[in-house]
Amino acid sequence: MTIDLSDVQLDALLKRLHLANARRAWHELVQRAEREEWSYRDFLALLVAEEIAQRQQTRIGRMVRRARFPVLKTIDDFNFTYQSTVRLALLGSALAPDFVTEGRCLIFGGKPGRGKTHLAVAIAYRAIQNGFDALFVTAAELIDDLSAAFRSGRLTDALAHYVHPSILIVDEVGYLTYGTDAANMLFHVVNDRHRKKRAMIFTTNKPLAGWGRVLHDEDLAHAIVDRILERGRMLTLDGPSMRTKHLGLDDPTSPEASHPPARISGIDRPEFPEPTRGIDEYSSIWRPAVPIDA
Repeated sequence: MTIDLSDVQLDALLKRLHLANARRAWHELVQRAEREEWSYRDFLALLVAEEIAQRQQTRIGRMVRRARFPVLKTIDDFNFTYQSTVRLALLGSALAPDFVTEGRCLIFGGKPGRGKTHLAVAIAYRAIQNGFDALFVTAAELIDDLSAAFRSGRLTDALAHYVHPSILIVDEVGYLTYGTDAANMLFHVVNDRHRKKRAMIFTTNKPLAGWGRVLHDEDLAHAIVDRILERGRMLTLDGPSMRTKHLGLDDPTSPEASHPPARISGIDRPEFPEPTRGIDEYSSIWRPAVPIDA
């Protein structure tokens, strides 16, 4: 039996089946198959495999854009050389699908520049590769958004945006000062996600005992941390700042550390300093949408 189809007709059939990559690749594959004497089965298998691979890459790209990562970083990009407390082996379970399906949580703590946000994004990106969706948001953005929604009577709808994704990153807890309803807003998100067993990752430069102070409610802050750590753990990153490592500021013997920059006021530093806005350590095809602490 012979089916005599022109190239145009075959292309139209593939288009009707929404096989976009097959439409792009079939002509070249036919030439290779004839030249290398593939079997019909081998030709079909490769054509289908190419279509699936392309769809997977398209899906990952779409999910990454929806996640709103400030930059895209992978676990392979992270330099563990300067870390004495965190090793790749400690993160193995967080990179597996079970981290999401079992609703586990992580809190990355440490000073600015140690790689907290990098690791959080890398874990969420692996989750996307494993077939899940993710969302990145700073604590300040989340609290401000939910506070505004509450005032306008839209809290339920706004909460769904943060509760639905399979994995949620809440970045920079404690970096900025928040409104007096901060703990209440954050508790709504954490409690709902905890009940639904949905994974969460937090980054912070404050000890967990200090969350009550920055969130303006010790009891609610304790309840938030309690829910996060029931199926989670905290990892503290040390080592030098990756942003200023070349200056040796974390080396007590360096001249820069011995003679810190002069300050204008008599105040050593803000009680809750704002996050560093530089992103010199990162490069990405996306423009950073929010300040990043790594």
